[in-house]
Amino acid sequence: MLQIDNLVLNAWGRRFFDGATVTLPNPSKVGLVGRNGVGKSTLFKLVKGELTPDSGQIGIPKSARVATVDQEHPATEVSLLETILAADMERAGLLASLESADPEHMGEIWSRLMEIDAETAPARAAEILNGLGFSTEDLERPMAEFSGGWRMRVALAAALFSAPDLLLLDEPTNYLDLEGALWLEARLARYPHSALIISHDRELLNNSVDFILHLTERRLDLYAGGYDSFERQRAEKLRLQGAQRAKQEAERAHLQSFVDRFRAKASKAAQAQSRMKRLAKLEPIATTIEERVSPFLLPSPPRPLAPPLMRLEHVEIGYGNGPAVLRGLDLRLDIDDRIGLLGVNGAGKSTFAKMAAGALGIRSGRMTRSQRMEVGWFHQHQIEALDPVETPLDIMRRARPADSDQSQRSKLAQFGIGFDKQGTTVEALSGGERARLLLNLVAMAAPHLLILDEPTNHLDIDSRRALLDALNDYEGAVILITHDRSLMELVADRLWLAADNSVAPFDGDMDDYARFVLDRARGGSAPSQAAAREKRGKKARRA
Repeated sequence: MLQIDNLVLNAWGRRFFDGATVTLPNPSKVGLVGRNGVGKSTLFKLVKGELTPDSGQIGIPKSARVATVDQEHPATEVSLLETILAADMERAGLLASLESADPEHMGEIWSRLMEIDAETAPARAAEILNGLGFSTEDLERPMAEFSGGWRMRVALAAALFSAPDLLLLDEPTNYLDLEGALWLEARLARYPHSALIISHDRELLNNSVDFILHLTERRLDLYAGGYDSFERQRAEKLRLQGAQRAKQEAERAHLQSFVDRFRAKASKAAQAQSRMKRLAKLEPIATTIEERVSPFLLPSPPRPLAPPLMRLEHVEIGYGNGPAVLRGLDLRLDIDDRIGLLGVNGAGKSTFAKMAAGALGIRSGRMTRSQRMEVGWFHQHQIEALDPVETPLDIMRRARPADSDQSQRSKLAQFGIGFDKQGTTVEALSGGERARLLLNLVAMAAPHLLILDEPTNHLDIDSRRALLDALNDYEGAVILITHDRSLMELVADRLWLAADNSVAPFDGDMDDYARFVLDRARGGSAPSQAAAREKRGKKARRA
């Protein structure tokens, strides 16, 4: 389906590809991975024909349909369902042709409509939309009523519904909640055609793809299996490469020693000459440079507080005079709790985080919290609120005004913001660099509670692993909201579910929750506390 041969591209003052060659099996689902900035999205532009390579070729069959999700769907007056149905251009064209077709051609048109299963198209479209978080009531709403984030989901739904021969997805889970990411993971695993997916979501790459395509050092290497398999194969490849290089260097030293000793000796001159030829023919084994990932600094609080950190009894939360967002909250947070907060977008997770951070008061009920509790709160709006003309050094000076210039610069370097980036404006930093800066800043005061609301959106896989390691070393309490299932599984030891205008403990692990979400998606409804209790009851009866 996709063949890349000796690809070379120079753009924006740098070389992205240098002799990159790969052939992707057809059909196959392939995860495209590599550090931020190496050229993954640039490769998509080349595949779509938006960029022209300096040399080499990218081959795709002329008859192949290629689709991608570049931006949110326009805000039109067309209904959500009709918008998705229109994405199948063949079906839409056939239905339109029925209105003016000659009688002798009507049979051919109806025959083709039956072949492509046009009659079930509305049900198939509704199933995709439901899996991505839309309700049955949403289907008839015009596109103009949905926010930009939801129109991004519409664009993804349209691409999935049209089922192209080659589907290109660039970080598709970044604008989904965990529930949508779980559904997409299962959907991609069943996708009948080829897909190339840029993702830093380890679980999606483990469970949905057949191959990993690694972009590194301007070349492309294909590995069979998911991401965990890729890591093992990559580590073995580097180990063998190191062993071969060491063996070659030993041979080179031995040959050079012989040449140095006997080059001037007549009886050994021929042998010395032979060894010099052998030395000249030794092709150097390339050294793969593994970039170092800076750790996250999440200092633990100097001393624990008396438990609990926070207790909620019959608490209600809302904004202004509007309706309650959450009510009937009866929860306790202790000093070593690791809470994973689950729930669809709009269920109140961020509202709960704001209340826990002390940025939103309660309307009624009783909240008990330690007066000495320090809270570090990270949320995505902080990245959007950064002043684009400020520099990391400006931000650090404001956060630590008493520190010396050298100390401020040293702290930024520890955050992974090198000296060359410390005077750069925020708008020139990558999303990952901004997220890294803010994550470290909110934890700098060694808080007793860390609240992380979607911390991984701009982080690559290696940075996510570094964040995981830092969270597991951190000795305070954590409330985590994330669509990254792997991070949720490895950090949270208790799960709370936001649903039905409340937050309550979820009795089960992430595997239970994944099954629960997919069952509910097939049934056409969102996760609810009642459904969770019913599922737990069935599980207990089976046991």
